[in-house]
Amino acid sequence: MKKIFAILLAAAFVACSSENTPTEQSAPTPVKIDHAAYSSPNAAVQQRVYDYMKGIGVFFIATADGDQPRVRPFGALHIYEGKMYIITGHVKRIAKQLAANPKVEVCAVNGTEWVRVAATLVEDERVEAKKSMLDANPNLRSSYNENDDNIAVYYFTDATATFSSFAGDGDVVKF
Repeated sequence: MKKIFAILLAAAFVACSSENTPTEQSAPTPVKIDHAAYSSPNAAVQQRVYDYMKGIGVFFIATADGDQPRVRPFGALHIYEGKMYIITGHVKRIAKQLAANPKVEVCAVNGTEWVRVAATLVEDERVEAKKSMLDANPNLRSSYNENDDNIAVYYFTDATATFSSFAGDGDVVKF
């Protein structure tokens, strides 16, 4: 047993020695996203989802917090440059959860009908996107400013919406 331990220890030492590791490691290059170039691949479906959710007024967003799901109400929604956006603050837990896992599910209910949207949210750090969101939702200007570090706006990508009701099968659409 001692021989096996000694061999494993020697192998680990060799694997970790400075001769076998690069002396200079460069930081990974961040990927630059051209937010302005992206727009929903199906604008008509996105508009249908937007109109439904905006008409209800309150929708719920589920995120993952480790292995615990978290759900909270939202009301601000906006379409800018062909993308559907939500807004929150960097100081809120949802922003930290989205940084760790940007996949969400959104649900809006209107009586016996509802829509669920599974999507990936992408943060858009451009001032123009933040300003557009605040201009569309002026009641949020008391909490947010497009020029501060707290405001966070996210747009939906890889989205699948399911319109359902108690009356029958759902309609599944992608945007």
